[in-house]
Amino acid sequence: MSFDDIFDASYDRVLNAEPDHVDFFEAFYQRFLGSSPQVSVLFRHTDMARQRSMLKKSFYSLIAFYASGAVDNVLRKIAYLHSERELNIQPYLYDLWLESLISTVRDYDPAFDDEVELAWRLVLSPGITYMKFGYNHF
Repeated sequence: MSFDDIFDASYDRVLNAEPDHVDFFEAFYQRFLGSSPQVSVLFRHTDMARQRSMLKKSFYSLIAFYASGAVDNVLRKIAYLHSERELNIQPYLYDLWLESLISTVRDYDPAFDDEVELAWRLVLSPGITYMKFGYNHF
């Protein structure tokens, strides 16, 4: 099975899991907000329901970037908004984001193993690299 297939199957599993009636993206944000005082400060005035909705939509852009190697308008706009000039989202925060995401996948995917973890990292790394690069290039 390819890493694409492993990722797709895992993504389906986490989207359909709701331990304690908490969906995957809500659980992710709970973990991410607790990962650093700076992260919680950045989100202190954020409508989290809207934020989760935006993440769900932007997730497809991250996946598409991995699959095609082409940056779509959604990912380009997000990178610009997160740049030093705009929201000033420091590049190291993407590492916290990814680690929080992987920890959430671990909790939500009953088939989680090293291959699943690697698949998530491989699929999301190109988009995360693009976001980090955009920090001081927009």
